[in-house]
Amino acid sequence: DIVGSAYYIAPEVLKRNYGPEADIWSVGVIVYILLCGVPPFWAESEHGIFNSILRGQIDFSSDPWPRISPGAKDLVRKMLNSDPKKRISAYDVLNHPWIKEDGEAPDTPLDNAVMNRLKQFKAMNQFKKAALRVIAGCLSEEEIRGLKEMFKSMDSDNSGTITVDELRKGLGKQGTKLTEAEVEQLMEAADADGSGTIDYDEFITATMHMNRMDREEHLYTAFQYFDKDNSGYISKEELEQALREKGLLDGRDMNEIVSEVDADNVINECILC
Repeated sequence: DIVGSAYYIAPEVLKRNYGPEADIWSVGVIVYILLCGVPPFWAESEHGIFNSILRGQIDFSSDPWPRISPGAKDLVRKMLNSDPKKRISAYDVLNHPWIKEDGEAPDTPLDNAVMNRLKQFKAMNQFKKAALRVIAGCLSEEEIRGLKEMFKSMDSDNSGTITVDELRKGLGKQGTKLTEAEVEQLMEAADADGSGTIDYDEFITATMHMNRMDREEHLYTAFQYFDKDNSGYISKEELEQALREKGLLDGRDMNEIVSEVDADNVINECILC
């Protein structure tokens, strides 16, 4: 099956014919992100990300790559080889000069620009999560009928919320076998307001297919929700209000959150993409 987070999926996974080499690819993507702050394969939609992965063109010329050691780039190239048969093995990764103890990895700290990009990458996911919550509330009954029935079947006591025990049992009935830790992680990811249970809106948001984000009318609806004064931009005050309404305000300083995703202290529509 095609499974996994879009940024980290190996090309052979998209072709539905893969083995353990796919994990080396995914770790290679993580190494790339840690070194430069952005994913090697990037687009504004899941479909676009998949096409970028299949093309396999990796940028080693943009900043900060000219300042990154040849050893690091050599390892990433070998881990992100599109041909799984030619991809470096886990054993050889651990014995690569850049990785192994007393190897050639320099002690030079990461550039501030890389750290800022990492913060931005993390913050973008939070904005998408907030946008998805808005979009979930705008979907038609037909679009969410299946998810609604699933929620009702898991909510065994008809309380309007799903506990971790109900989630575990509900997934078990559907033949999904997860460890206790995996169920807890799923619960934490879906429980946006930290209440310890998943309400209906949280459930729809967490289970809704990501291609809803690709539909322009849904994306514009989400942007309008944030843009309270219809100025075409989202100020930090508007963002704070929207995140609070959706239960996604985590107590961080709003100036810091906005600065991580936009240098002008305002957010335009493309940020949500």
